[in-house]
Amino acid sequence: MIWGTTQVKVLAENQSAANSELTNYYPKIDQFLHQINQIILDKNQQTKLALCSLLAGGHLLFEDLPGLGKTTLASSLSRLAGLDFQRIQFTNDMLASDVIGINMFNQKEHQFEFKYGPIFTKILLADEINRCSPKTQSALLEAMEEGNVTVDGTRYELPKPFWVIATQNPLFQSGTYSLPESQLDRFLMRLSLGYPSRAAEKLLLQQNSRYELIAQLQSIFKNNEILQLQCMANGISINNLVFEYMLDLAEETRKGRHGLSTRGLLALKKAAQAYALIEKRQFVIADDVQAVFVAVASHRIGLGESETLALMQKVPVKG
Repeated sequence: MIWGTTQVKVLAENQSAANSELTNYYPKIDQFLHQINQIILDKNQQTKLALCSLLAGGHLLFEDLPGLGKTTLASSLSRLAGLDFQRIQFTNDMLASDVIGINMFNQKEHQFEFKYGPIFTKILLADEINRCSPKTQSALLEAMEEGNVTVDGTRYELPKPFWVIATQNPLFQSGTYSLPESQLDRFLMRLSLGYPSRAAEKLLLQQNSRYELIAQLQSIFKNNEILQLQCMANGISINNLVFEYMLDLAEETRKGRHGLSTRGLLALKKAAQAYALIEKRQFVIADDVQAVFVAVASHRIGLGESETLALMQKVPVKG
């Protein structure tokens, strides 16, 4: 196909308009990160990756000891993003219907009607997800992958965007079940907050209650702005050298072990695009891939953060 002068001009104008619209969001992204870092102290990279996960449209798994700020982070993210929020505290006696909902008989109407479960929200905090049975954990799989749930043969659409932030306790703690590989693969990223620094912990002691601080947060994004940013992130350009670098990383994970799947490689692409957007770039560079690689890959290939980082360092950047 031969492009005429008019077609090229229209394409350039559309691209310029898209770039201008994206640029208008940069101050809001900066404000978002500034506000959340006032609540979650000394964890700037983790909060940036959490926002990256949201803008990439992928679910987020936190693995940590209790009491290190996972729930606080999830609550802060929902308020700043301006999205509806529900929290489920998972226990070993919880059933799938407690999460999804159930058909109940309405005696007045003489018919069954569906009672919506807490999963029908835009941000779902699945707290201590590995304390419930594998059967109940699997209730989330369809929702996380397809954005809907099926009950008694009827499909129910979930709100958009739909984002799961799950927390799990270390497996050495009593009463925990390991997440199956199929469910781990549904999480775009796995993060760990870890203990705060001594200075940050001292400041936490001196501050007011973090619940009071969260209550004071105002929404930064409104209406469908998160959905718009997710679409924009998906349009961030990637050149051939960066694609080759991602493929090299995937091949390195597959040497003599359970390596990164094709779905995992696609997740790496989406995360790198969202990270580039947060960094105020409209194209992906190798640094973006490196920034998200450990969080995207470690839980998929069964390695710890340090081992995944060491693996990444074996792969040279091309170009």
